[in-house]
Amino acid sequence: MHEKNILITGGAGFIGSNMVEKLLPDNRVTVIDNLNNHVGERFIRAFKGNKNLEFINADLLSFDFSKLKNIDVVIHLAANSDVRYGSEDPVKDFENNVVVTENILEYMRKKDVKQILFASSSTVYGEASVMPTPENYGPYMPISSYGASKMSNEGFITAYSHYYGMRGTIFRFANIVGKNSTHGVIYDFINKLMKNPSELEILGDGTQRKSYMHVTDCVDSMIYVHEKFDKTDIINLGNRDTTSVKTIADYVVKRMGLKNVKYNYTGGIGGRGWKGDIKITHLAIDKLLATGWKSKYTSDESVDTAVQETIKQLKNTD
Repeated sequence: MHEKNILITGGAGFIGSNMVEKLLPDNRVTVIDNLNNHVGERFIRAFKGNKNLEFINADLLSFDFSKLKNIDVVIHLAANSDVRYGSEDPVKDFENNVVVTENILEYMRKKDVKQILFASSSTVYGEASVMPTPENYGPYMPISSYGASKMSNEGFITAYSHYYGMRGTIFRFANIVGKNSTHGVIYDFINKLMKNPSELEILGDGTQRKSYMHVTDCVDSMIYVHEKFDKTDIINLGNRDTTSVKTIADYVVKRMGLKNVKYNYTGGIGGRGWKGDIKITHLAIDKLLATGWKSKYTSDESVDTAVQETIKQLKNTD
């Protein structure tokens, strides 16, 4: 993407701030974010003086999209992304994920914006019986309100594409990790061990296994794939290999320079960490690789790199 007017929702958050960093040198970027990410403007503060950036602090549920001018492409990353707490307030997932996406699509329809890149999730598959899980697996039976909201969003995007000639690239993420992350297992483990370096509580039984992708590979592949496709399509983003929660704990302990840390497992139903936790997720990425894409990091390398980045950032929190 070059010389485009790009709207990035959630651009002050984890993946969004990395996307801003990638696109800002060659494009005009508008970011809308409500800064409800525990760190405020920290991740985009360095870009605030850039002439190519317009930052809007707003809630997408109530934002007046008519204020936006001349947008060519929407990169929709904003969401209530904490899957773990969905069972406590599923309405929050519906409002911040489904309703917000519909608001964006209506804006695109009225203003004739034709391209959208959407951050979906492997959670739409639920507990898949086929692994690695391909994009045409079904039926989808998500077990979290987050997964259900993403599945709904996919349907609205494909419907609007059919109705109004939009081109939507829908990315089903594996677990994305790396710089600027504000939640998730790596962030959680590091925070726990900073408070108590002798013991680590691990939700579930530690055998949960998922594919992890570094955030730089994530944002780079999104742009790469979108430019390869010429019609609305769905694609898995991830790696061929998977990493267990126990392995992640080992990486964290090693990179923090700790010894003899006692692991305390909470157990959970079937070894899950919480209600809605999918114990094993392994996405088929044949479609991604067929585009010519090659990730820089494997799943284990993504985790190890993210651990080092997160430790550094948490130690230098301002």
